[in-house]
Amino acid sequence: MEYLLAFVVGGAICVIGQILLDVFKLTPAHVMSSFVVSGAILDGFGLYDELIKFAGAGATVPITSFGHSLLHGAMEQAKEHGFIGIGIGIFELTSAGISAAILFAFIMALIFKPKG
Repeated sequence: MEYLLAFVVGGAICVIGQILLDVFKLTPAHVMSSFVVSGAILDGFGLYDELIKFAGAGATVPITSFGHSLLHGAMEQAKEHGFIGIGIGIFELTSAGISAAILFAFIMALIFKPKG
């Protein structure tokens, strides 16, 4: 049942993204940034944690989870360290994902010939 819920919720997020691309003619960059912001907004209202409890990987794998992680880390560290904690928290939870994306993009650029 967990797999089915993850598939349905993750698929619903993808369907929303595809609708934004096809119907509203948004660029992929607009859709991606909209998903990051919506993940942060849902976390601000405490809804994204509930979605993760309900859907598991269906909510943690899409890009909306990145917005959730950014805000979640910033809020936790802001309580502990004040204003400087915002910057600490943002990078504490997301630094591994950002570093991996940069590293793998660099490796792929070495292996394949990038266009442009």
